[in-house]
Amino acid sequence: RIRITGQDRVPRSGPVLLVANHGSFFDPPIVGATLQVRDTNFLARRSLFKGPLGWLIRRLNSIPLEDNAGDVKAIRQVLERLGEGEPVLIFPEGSRSYDGRLQPFRDGARLIIRRAKCPVVPIAIEGAYDTWPRTRKLPRLFGCRLAIEYGEPISAERARADDGNELLEHTIDAMRLRLRER
Repeated sequence: RIRITGQDRVPRSGPVLLVANHGSFFDPPIVGATLQVRDTNFLARRSLFKGPLGWLIRRLNSIPLEDNAGDVKAIRQVLERLGEGEPVLIFPEGSRSYDGRLQPFRDGARLIIRRAKCPVVPIAIEGAYDTWPRTRKLPRLFGCRLAIEYGEPISAERARADDGNELLEHTIDAMRLRLRER
């Protein structure tokens, strides 16, 4: 069961940086499936391109990212796709949460957010961690609820401000906690 709110807040055209918390393998497909109005580009860990789902990840407009290294090439590709007017989804925590809570944003994500010259839409995903935490091989198929909330777009100027990343972290976490209460 999934509840989605705020999809209409995502601009229907032009570049947009979508920034979401990351609790589960479900997160990228959930966001991609709920944004039916636009084809979304994804930033994905390079090792995922080699596994059994590698062919699918390649076909879903994914940009490979070398994990735990300053991957300048991936950052350039994200900025190029934004420059071409495309939406790009990033998970600034870098990897799935170990406990379901929002983790600090990584430096590469902070750099992308500051260099993106487009609106930034915060996205909170709640329930995905409970459904498929990183400690489980397979997801729970019954008894779990998922909720996604698309927040109000943050202007490029505001996102680039000195406290822009902290604002984004706080916004996503507050949205996530509100979804959890519901």
